[in-house]
Amino acid sequence: MTTIAARVQKSLTTKIVKGELRPGYKLDEKALASEFGVSRTPIREALRELGARGLIELVPHRGGIVAQISIDQLADMLDAECEIEALCARLAAQRMTAVEKGALQECHNQAKELTREKDETRYLVINQTFHDMICDGAHNATLTTMARELRTRLAPFRQSQSGERRLSRSHEEHAKIVDAILSDNQDAAYNAMRLHNARLSSGILGLLRSGK
Repeated sequence: MTTIAARVQKSLTTKIVKGELRPGYKLDEKALASEFGVSRTPIREALRELGARGLIELVPHRGGIVAQISIDQLADMLDAECEIEALCARLAAQRMTAVEKGALQECHNQAKELTREKDETRYLVINQTFHDMICDGAHNATLTTMARELRTRLAPFRQSQSGERRLSRSHEEHAKIVDAILSDNQDAAYNAMRLHNARLSSGILGLLRSGK
């Protein structure tokens, strides 16, 4: 996705998650292009991404309509993600090779630098890599696929929570996950990952329920 399209996608995602764009709201390509001061090409790209994540229903050559997602449905998906990723972390602590563990540590170190620089955009990218490494480290194709599909679907909701403190807290929680995996502590890895995702999930649901 281009930088412009990513900016549009993130802005629309935030508005959808916060309820500023309600279910059934029509997103017109021409109007959005005018609003963001860009051509319709990045608008279409952003809408395709929103459609792929289930946030909107695409209308060919016109735009899209904000999809209906109930809080109960979202809570159900977040709960599933917490458990599946926690299980992946448990298996990763048992099955990751020395090379894979070294790569995970290096990824975590890079994230630390981005946290210091307060670079949220690049942190989100490496955060995805971090979670993918752990899912891959479980060495179970079925679990890995399920975890990635859920994370992709829920990414827009997670990204609605921004701020400097978010990065530092996320990195602190990642450190506990890394320590557990590197020390082959399966139970600690499971609990650290589950608590990490559960905190984020609680924040998302709280935002939606407050209507802010």
